[in-house]
Amino acid sequence: MYRFLQHTVADYMTRTVKTVTREMTVGELNQMFERDDFNTYPVEEDAQVVGLVTKFDVLKCFAFTPRQMMPRYDDLMDRTVADIMTSAYIYVSADTRLTRVLQLMVEHRIRSIPAIDSDHRLVGIVAREDVLRALAACAEGAA
Repeated sequence: MYRFLQHTVADYMTRTVKTVTREMTVGELNQMFERDDFNTYPVEEDAQVVGLVTKFDVLKCFAFTPRQMMPRYDDLMDRTVADIMTSAYIYVSADTRLTRVLQLMVEHRIRSIPAIDSDHRLVGIVAREDVLRALAACAEGAA
């Protein structure tokens, strides 16, 4: 397990990442979620990550509150990613240790974290499955 302490995001991240734009409709986004079986997409504009959008963000559209009446389903599906995305998001760099990623995921209850370079360009994404794969690989190497 000590090997896990040395691993970085670059060792286990997915480098080819599907992204969405702010202009995409929630309906189109929902189709992508179903097709790809992802939980999160980075939102890009001018080749820079400007936010994240998750399945949870889509679900929040349907939440009842005293100030929000339930709109029609079709109206919600016509909204854009810009309407529901999270602009303040957690990200890491490719050289961030997986121990830090694990800490962030547990502390903030998030499923995946984008890896961003110094110019805010996406270089990959690290998911819970990647961290679990790294833990398993390190445990196997120790046995």
